[in-house]
Amino acid sequence: MFDRLAKVRVLEGCTPETLPLERLLAEATPTVLPGLARDWSLVRAGLESSQAARELLRSHYNGRPLQYNWGEPSTAGRPFYNEDFTRLNCEVRRGTLDQVLDELAACEDDPAPPTYYVASLLVDYCLPSLRGHNDLGLERHGVSAPPSIWIGNRVTASCHYDAPNNIACCAVGRRRFTLFPPEQVHNLYPGPLHPTPGGQAVSVVDFEAPDLERYPRFAEAIKAGQTVVLEPGDAIFIPSMWWHHVQGLDPFTVLVNYWWSSMPAWIPTPMHALNLAMWSIRDRPEQEKRAWRELFEYYVFGPAGRAGEHLPEQARGELAPFDETSARRMRAALINKLNR
Repeated sequence: MFDRLAKVRVLEGCTPETLPLERLLAEATPTVLPGLARDWSLVRAGLESSQAARELLRSHYNGRPLQYNWGEPSTAGRPFYNEDFTRLNCEVRRGTLDQVLDELAACEDDPAPPTYYVASLLVDYCLPSLRGHNDLGLERHGVSAPPSIWIGNRVTASCHYDAPNNIACCAVGRRRFTLFPPEQVHNLYPGPLHPTPGGQAVSVVDFEAPDLERYPRFAEAIKAGQTVVLEPGDAIFIPSMWWHHVQGLDPFTVLVNYWWSSMPAWIPTPMHALNLAMWSIRDRPEQEKRAWRELFEYYVFGPAGRAGEHLPEQARGELAPFDETSARRMRAALINKLNR
């Protein structure tokens, strides 16, 4: 499948200091940033050997416990579902980073190892000193995005979307990214909302062997897809809401990523609105849903100022742009109504 996909756009010559974040956000296009993290000590250690990378991680570890996913060799590195999509095929375990690194080293040469995956671990929680020589320093660009680290073997993060913007840095081992624009949700066959392998709904299509008889619309997604294999030190910008499928291609892999929202902290994730809309609108008669679609277009998806433009400024209330005070009022009103 992957040879039928377009290549992700490449932007050469970027450094952490010259990263064009405003351009990336404005264009909202997946972009490979070759060598953005090439000077990281973790990248250099990984190029020396996986053992050197593990020892560097140990040297920064503060001993705090962590959670990780573990799966039988039959999971083949793909945290996913059982046959009827009611349970996951991996279990969540609790341990130490030293333990996980030891077990990864022990099975590194195994052609069919168990699946190990430390996912979305905040660097500052377990590896606070790592950032000294392994950080993009996005604060210099006005972005608050505490980095997360992902450690495992040949693990596949099935195709999913994230609400925040994302820069993912391939630190140890290679990774293949396959991306689709948000409108391809109709052709990607998302799985259950609960449970999920990683917090978001994932495509149930097996990208290694897509079953187009069972999932025929996936053929349309392929036409819109983009792919790239990142080498250690490379990074990729993934815009908000773009679907992405991420495959670790080597026996030991480490990725560091940065998520951040383009909105201020007092604006909540739209996922709350989606859940509430499914509950309150989805199962209504079609004529009611059409009417609600028009209201959403008028108040939400159309131009932000349209619904209140004909009113005096002092009368616009929720029709005016939200600030921290009006956001608190809205939150309190919603909680009050939902608790009735």
